[in-house]
This record gives sequence, structure tokens and C-alpha cells, in this order.
Amino acid sequence: MPAQQRPTTDASLSAREPAPALIYIKLIASVTLWGGTWIAGRHLAQHVPPFVAAFIRFAIASIFLLWLTKRVEGRLPGLNRSNFVSLAFLGFTGVFIYNAFFFTGLQTLSAGRAALIVAAIPAVLSVYSGIVLKEPFPPLKIFGVLLSFLGVALIVSDGNPIALLSQGLSKGDLAILGCVISWSAYTLAGRRAMTRFSPHASVTWSCVLGSLFLLIPALSSGLPHVVAESNWLDWFCFVFLGVLATGLAFSWYYEGIKSVGPSRAGVFINLVPVTAVLLGYLLLDEPLSHSLIAGGAMVMAGVWLTNRPVKKQATA
Repeated sequence: MPAQQRPTTDASLSAREPAPALIYIKLIASVTLWGGTWIAGRHLAQHVPPFVAAFIRFAIASIFLLWLTKRVEGRLPGLNRSNFVSLAFLGFTGVFIYNAFFFTGLQTLSAGRAALIVAAIPAVLSVYSGIVLKEPFPPLKIFGVLLSFLGVALIVSDGNPIALLSQGLSKGDLAILGCVISWSAYTLAGRRAMTRFSPHASVTWSCVLGSLFLLIPALSSGLPHVVAESNWLDWFCFVFLGVLATGLAFSWYYEGIKSVGPSRAGVFINLVPVTAVLLGYLLLDEPLSHSLIAGGAMVMAGVWLTNRPVKKQATA
């Protein structure tokens, strides 16, 4: 349990804690940076092998997070036999598997389309929570899940979900759906891990171990050649992904959770796919089709419905 804190005066509190306005600016900045990962990932995926791009991203992120965690917590996170398996699972699902699918999918899919598919993750988690964890699953939440899945079907079928029965899914769509599955597994495992470790420690070690998992596939995919031949824009994307979108965005988001609570901070996550679509349109000249807009709206509405708190019935 944390040590009991001494009362603080208003003056000392304002000296140590950022103003609420700054917290909301940091939350908006976090989700904007996360939306930007799809833009940077789309650029790198066009000419860098998936495992190489993923390894460089998380090697940079690991170095930055080790420094950041020591600065925030005063020490580096511990790793021992008792916590290695759970942290390695986080690295395998959330870093190794997710990013292999992430960069593979972005080889052929637009950033906005991919981000909107991944936005259905909360709906997948709601299904798991309702079926496996026996959490309340009222009709409105069921409707939200179905709405999210229908929105994804509308996006991947370019407005004609019935065509999926005959044409199936593209390789890129399947890869991004792999992101949904792997990140759902990472999130569920992370809930348990973060009851034993701090958020910084969990993310830092998942990045470090995930990078180690990626090393051999990256070497076999031409890592030395990519390092030698990458241009300034490639390295900007690598540093953006590793430092800004992984290190700083994570830190700022958890500052927001600490200051305004997880429910209010979590609302900002819904802005990630919106940001990705807008940035894809502005920076990559990606088209905004009617099916993309309609499907994205359905996914976001469904996510909102599935995350509404269930009201407890009043007792006499």
C-alpha cells in the first residue's frame, strides 16, 4: 500500500501538480500522438519489412522508457522469475504479435481505415467480459457490440458487407484484425499485471522483452541494411513512434488518469481513430469514402454504448 501522504497546502499543491487545463492538453496530445502512429506506420510499411520496423521502433522506445521510468520512479523496474512469464506475455502479444500485424496491414491499407478497424477492440473486450467474466451484459451493450462489428464490416467491405461472404477479407484486413485479437489479449493480461507492477514498469518491460522477441526476425529481414539505408524521414518516424507516441504519450496519459480519473481520461481514447483518419486525409491524401465515414461512426457509437456504465438497480 502507498505511504500515507501528509496534507498539503493549496500553494504547495499548485507548485507540484499541473493545472487541470494542462492535464487536458496532455490528454489531447497523447491521443493525437497515438493517432499519428498510423501515419508514421503507413510510411514505414511501404519500404521497411514489418519485423525490422517493429524492432527499431521498440528498441528506441525501450531505451527511452528505461530512462523515463528511472526518472519517474527513482529506480529501474525489477525483473525476476516470478514476474518474467506475465511480462513476457505482454511483450509477446502487445509488442511482437501486434506490431507484426500492424506493419503488415499498413503495407496495403490506408492509415484511417486500419485505425477504425482497431477501434473495435473495446467491443471485443466487452464480449469477453460478458461471456467469460460474467460481467453485466444488458441489451444496450449487446446492441453496441453488434453496431461496432457491423461498422467494421462496412469498412472492410467498402460499403457492401454482403460481399464479404463471396469475396472474403484482404490480407491487410486480416492483419489488422490480428491487431484487434493480439491487443485484446495484451489488455486482458495487462489488467492482471498492473495489479502487481506499476504502469511504467509493465509497459517498459513489455517493450524490452518484445524487442528481444523481434530481434532475430528483424535480423533475418535485413535489419543492418535498413539501418544503413534509411533516410531522415524514416528515422523521424522511428523516433516519433518510439519516443513521442510510446514514451511521452504513455506518460502523459497516465498523468491524466491520476489527475482526472480513468473514466474521464478513457473518453479521450475515442479520439485516436478520429485523429488517424484526419491526419491520413491531411498528410497522406487518403480519401474519405462514405463507407469509411459511416462505418467509423458506427464503430465509435458502438464503443460508446459498450462502455456506458451499467446502472445498478435500487434496492428497498
